[in-house]
Amino acid sequence: MPVAMAGGSSGGGGGQVLDCRSFWKAGAYEAPAAPTHEFQDALETGDFDRARVHPKFLHTNATSHKWAFGAIAELLDNAVDEINNGATFIKVDKSINLKDNSPMLLFQDDGGGMDPEGVRRCMSLGFSTKKSKNLIGQYGNGFKTSTMRLGADAIVFTRAIRGSNVTLSIGLLSYTFLRRTMKDDIVVPMLDFKIQDGDIVPLVYGSQGDWDSSLKIILDWSPFSSKEELLQQFQDVGSHGTKVVVYNLWMNDDGLLELDFEDDDEDILLRDQGSGGATKGQKEIVQQHISHRLRFSLRAYTSILYLKKFDNFRIILRGKAVEQICITDELKFKKVVTYKPQAAHDSQVVPVKVDVGFAKEAPILGIFGMNVYHKNRLIMPFWKVLQEGSSRGRSVVGVLEANFIEPAHDKQDFERTPLFIRLEAKLRQIIVDFWKEKCHLIGYQPTDPHLRSQYKATLKDSGGPAQVHHKASSARRTRGLSSNLLPETYDDIAVVGLANNGSHLQSSGQAEENNMELEGLDEDLVEFGSGVLDSNFIEKLSEENIALFSR
Repeated sequence: MPVAMAGGSSGGGGGQVLDCRSFWKAGAYEAPAAPTHEFQDALETGDFDRARVHPKFLHTNATSHKWAFGAIAELLDNAVDEINNGATFIKVDKSINLKDNSPMLLFQDDGGGMDPEGVRRCMSLGFSTKKSKNLIGQYGNGFKTSTMRLGADAIVFTRAIRGSNVTLSIGLLSYTFLRRTMKDDIVVPMLDFKIQDGDIVPLVYGSQGDWDSSLKIILDWSPFSSKEELLQQFQDVGSHGTKVVVYNLWMNDDGLLELDFEDDDEDILLRDQGSGGATKGQKEIVQQHISHRLRFSLRAYTSILYLKKFDNFRIILRGKAVEQICITDELKFKKVVTYKPQAAHDSQVVPVKVDVGFAKEAPILGIFGMNVYHKNRLIMPFWKVLQEGSSRGRSVVGVLEANFIEPAHDKQDFERTPLFIRLEAKLRQIIVDFWKEKCHLIGYQPTDPHLRSQYKATLKDSGGPAQVHHKASSARRTRGLSSNLLPETYDDIAVVGLANNGSHLQSSGQAEENNMELEGLDEDLVEFGSGVLDSNFIEKLSEENIALFSR
């Protein structure tokens, strides 16, 4: 690459699109066999020694990303890896293709940029120079899979300073071009320029004819109509950095863009993401929780994408910086557990710290799961190592950085190795142990016999169920809290039923239909008809909840 092969009709650029705009169907086409004379020509020119990669592979390769946000995260990783080269931001925004007025997805950073050799490595398949233990990218495949998962075409603009040389490079990875011109090999046209005496002049590595041919392909099949328009894209790049524009974005089966730019001017949303099976009363809180919103909100997903908060780097989504969230800061009754992986005998084993606690919404919502990071990057958010349906482990959330296992190529899962299976078993045990030790702190019956005895003694001293009901009602009047310690802010959702035997606490005047049953809690929740925690504990827990919800 590049190969000077200018085919197809001109003038369409971004206006030339595939017949099928659905990603999952775009690879289903019959590829024509290459004419015999092409192999003969290749043999005579010496090009026969080079293995060919069919354009279908671009699509097949991109199917490793089942989730569009996973593809976006790959491009964010590239910018984060550039922090070592001085990068301070990555911009993600919507742009407009002036040829057909269609939306495009823009990524721009101020990292070190790529010189002509570097951009060719980036556009090649399976080539990576990232060998540092601290860098996220390692397979040399992320750029190709991510851009082709988001849209049919991508164009790269990059500017770099290497010593006294300042270079500007442009590369086009166009599935539309390859398909529409019936290519049987991946052709990536490239253009290079250099700064000479203050002027931008072409940098020709092959022949002038090859350079001109690459320019023609780029102008015919990109959103830009002239060399001047191409060079204008460098005006806001600065002295060094990279800009990636993905266009001809994929659509869903209804003919709508997979990415939604319209519903929120400060976010990019995913269509076709349901809200799950929450009850009517829970729905409002569930939809606002990060574990739900990350599935369809890019802002929510990127807020927890990196474990450590950046000191001098920002992710700017549609003009507004993303506020990073540390999941461990959102937990209550936290505990730190140390896990020592059983790695190979000849490998250095580093103990892993596992932060575990209850979600601040506990026990109202059954949000639970482990958030597993690798080299600072989130791989598995809210991973449910315990089966759903049981109250055991409910509302328990954990965080760990598992650098001792390798992620899958799409960085949304881990390779299913024996080491990973042992980790899964250990995390399951950590959650169960934490639950047994702490579940009474969020209103469940203690599992420990000693705590259970104290619990019964508290009930006896309280004067029975009637006195319990009076205390709870009094707490609600004086503190604005229901028996489950929800603040008045959520009164419109309902008061939570906490009894097993048909009775449940209600606010005076609250309609029957506004009661919200806690699904899956019946077997272990504290029953107001048969027991309650003492008043000192309720006071402490009330203050804890007020502080959390105020923050």
